[in-house]
Amino acid sequence: MPAVRGDGMRGLAVFISDIRNCKSKENEVKRINKELANIRSKFKGDKTLDGYQKKKYVCKLLFIFLLGHDIDFGHMEAVNLLSSNKYTEKQIGYLFISVLVNTNSDLIKLIVQNIKNDLNSRNPVHVNLALQCIANIGSKEMAEAFGHDIPKLLVSGETMDVVKQSAALCLLRLFRTNPDIIPGGEWTSRIIHLLNDQHLGVVTAASSLIEALVKLNPDEYKGCVSLAVSRLSRIITASYTDLQDYTYYFVPAPWLSVKLLRLLQHYPPPEDPGVRGRLNECLDAILNKAQEPPKSKKVQHSNAKNAVLFEAISIIIHSDSEAALLVRACNQLGQFLSHRETNLRYLALETMCLLATSEFSHEAVKKHQETVINSLKTERDVSVRQRAVDLLYAMCDRTNAEQIVHEMLNYLESADYSIREEMVLKVAILAEKYAGDYTWYVDVILNLIRIAGDYVSEEVWYRVIQIVVNREDVQGYAAKTVFEALQAPACHENMVKVGGYILGEFGNLIAGDKRSAPQVQFQLLHSKYHLCSASTRALLLTTYIKFINLFPEIKTEIQNILKCDSNLRCSDAELQQRASEYLHLSLVTSTDVLATVLEEMPPFAEKESSILAVLKKKSGRMSAQEAHKEARAAGGAGGAAAAVAAGAVKNSTNDKNAKNSSADLFGISTPPVNSQNNSSSNTGVLVDVLGDLYSSSNNSSMPSVATNGTNSASPATLTSGVTDNIKKFVCKNNGVLYENDIIQIGVKSEFRQNLGRIGVFYGNKTSMPLQGFLPSVSISSADSGRVSVQVKPVESTIEAGAQVQQFVNCECIDHFEDLPEMLVCFTYGSVPQRLSLKLPLSINKFFEPTDMNGESFFARWKNLSSPSQESQQIFKTTCPMESGSIRTKVMGFGMQILEGIDPNPENFVCAGILHTRTQQIGCLMRLEPNRQAQMYRLTIRASKDGTAKILCNLLSQQF
Repeated sequence: MPAVRGDGMRGLAVFISDIRNCKSKENEVKRINKELANIRSKFKGDKTLDGYQKKKYVCKLLFIFLLGHDIDFGHMEAVNLLSSNKYTEKQIGYLFISVLVNTNSDLIKLIVQNIKNDLNSRNPVHVNLALQCIANIGSKEMAEAFGHDIPKLLVSGETMDVVKQSAALCLLRLFRTNPDIIPGGEWTSRIIHLLNDQHLGVVTAASSLIEALVKLNPDEYKGCVSLAVSRLSRIITASYTDLQDYTYYFVPAPWLSVKLLRLLQHYPPPEDPGVRGRLNECLDAILNKAQEPPKSKKVQHSNAKNAVLFEAISIIIHSDSEAALLVRACNQLGQFLSHRETNLRYLALETMCLLATSEFSHEAVKKHQETVINSLKTERDVSVRQRAVDLLYAMCDRTNAEQIVHEMLNYLESADYSIREEMVLKVAILAEKYAGDYTWYVDVILNLIRIAGDYVSEEVWYRVIQIVVNREDVQGYAAKTVFEALQAPACHENMVKVGGYILGEFGNLIAGDKRSAPQVQFQLLHSKYHLCSASTRALLLTTYIKFINLFPEIKTEIQNILKCDSNLRCSDAELQQRASEYLHLSLVTSTDVLATVLEEMPPFAEKESSILAVLKKKSGRMSAQEAHKEARAAGGAGGAAAAVAAGAVKNSTNDKNAKNSSADLFGISTPPVNSQNNSSSNTGVLVDVLGDLYSSSNNSSMPSVATNGTNSASPATLTSGVTDNIKKFVCKNNGVLYENDIIQIGVKSEFRQNLGRIGVFYGNKTSMPLQGFLPSVSISSADSGRVSVQVKPVESTIEAGAQVQQFVNCECIDHFEDLPEMLVCFTYGSVPQRLSLKLPLSINKFFEPTDMNGESFFARWKNLSSPSQESQQIFKTTCPMESGSIRTKVMGFGMQILEGIDPNPENFVCAGILHTRTQQIGCLMRLEPNRQAQMYRLTIRASKDGTAKILCNLLSQQF
């Protein structure tokens, strides 16, 4: 609150002083209660209170509220202050309303009217106060009340610059609440041309607004590119003396420069050669200024200068088309790698990770390899060391892979525990990707297990086994190496798993050496047996039975081990069963049969490594880097969003590969490490069980998802690869309801009489978490009271690649027609998403199939002869008229097919009882296909008026 001369509010100062001087909480409450009683009496009894006194008492109430006490009066007096012409009184009134009045208050209409009066005022101070209040409240009600006034105020030629600034920021706040508030058409160009405003404050505020609008609809606002480049050029080429009011420590308009550069990153490089050349000149000038000696030694100067520089480098990386600029940016960042400021070193390493993905700058990044390795060894801040690991991973190729892997292995022994697991994954990926000689790969993975066995996931040691099994040239070397590794006094359990599997398959390749004779191999493995977990012991038992086949000379010794009580009477059922079955297998089968059963494992199917998918789940940073790379390749408006979507599809594929690759190689049912990992591997298991019954033409005519107006996401995010299967769920209960590049929504439901339970599965297909996840279900007003749904809560965050489940309990009270609305809201990559779907809950779900003979059917058919009890439709088919698919759909509809009743065997006659809370509705149906005319006649009769028409409309859409 600005101090105003002669208006110090001494009473408020005394009250605050009294509160501060209170020795206990009780004294403070007592003083506050006394003051509240005094204020209440003043407001009720003294009708002569002037504006100053009202302001003072309202300020006291506001202070009491900020101390944590409830305030239940004084609101009307605060509203009265809005009518004052004095700035301080109006200011306090608006402040009180912004903090204490909620949108459901009875006073809201009066407040809105006062705000409108101030918006129409000629006093810019009053207009600003009103705009600030609207923005502070920022509710949907405010957006509806002032959504038409503020855009007019913003683009009006009569509006003062200071008001335009506030109007732009206020509109931005309301836009985040309600994206529909910004009108299109001619308003678009008028808002864009605010970038040409003479007042830099207006341009700064407008650029924030335009960036938010561009995220929602990049195509409509693409005209801002040339204006943004033009304004940026004027700022960069200006001297700091030219923009004195907006120069911050000798840097001209740094915040505006950063905003404009960020705005340009939402679009591909400009196609116009003039605009593109001008932008490149600006970027070149920014890089040149970075080389100049600093004009001030103060940290504010370097911060402002570097903020603009890093944003310029970001747009150079985003464009990925100017080789000279990319190399210059890399060299500039290389200088920061040795800077004394930790934040600069961090940002330099992080940005160089992105540069390393470009073909133009990859070699330039590699020149800094030694500096990065040195920072990995000497850096004190663990977050900077993490970025150094990321950069080494990004710059690795065939020429430097062995050196980088060697350095990362050396560092792994002393690495911070928080980054070890990610380092293990990266080393494993690099070793496999760039292995010229697979003996080197085997050495690297075994070293990984030796150095950081606790952090080696199952995917890593599964993968090394797959490669060894598939490559005969390394099988002998792997057996010899793992045998030597097992001889260490302290041997990690993962090493025992790898050793058990490889020696069980290829131990015969090294059995000729006395030092690794069959007896020695067996005793070496068995010495680790009692130190291992149940899953590892189960694997070793499988190795022992393999040894009986490979080395008959130690058969008796192994049988004695299998016979011992610790195995045959083990409390673990899996170990007991294996020991018993393997023992009997070795006793009763002949040598030939045993050799056939225990023959060497065939090669695994070649598939992409699952380790990369695991790494993406562990580190959101990697997916962000790949999204940048995809964005450059995608090009076009909204390219970044499309790239993220493309990355999501790619990651989904990797997840499926991960699921296949990490299959239980040894038949051991090892429980998952945690439920999150378990759920993440199930994102692709929802199957469209009736997909083959519906042609593509049917799919194209499905009701589309409401993405316009109610959807806050970029169009590229939600329209790519969208599948909405609501139509199919009339005749089935399980399957994929909706799918796009970000999310997969599946349904599994069950019904009994008039009750049902629908399980809705939400699968995150991307490598970034979905936050603020909030699904809701609503019933249309027409069906209110006819069907009830109860939605169970669901977690607000779905981790990358994970799946969560939500249950919806439902009850049919009376017949209903409309499907319940299902609204799914969440945030992906800081962009709000909104999906408007239909819940697959139709009246036929509550059918109970009923069997009856022909006589009963025709008697009941005749009884249901009232026009309101019958509905008939004749329609042309939209898909092949195959008896099998027709039968499947009719049965899926829920009624019993009555065989042999209709004289025409091509016709389908059905019966069922529809269960509601109030009554049971008998239903009969006759479906007559005419294959020559490619048409159907569908007739349904029901005991309740209006039910037949609803059912007829539902079923006719399936053909």
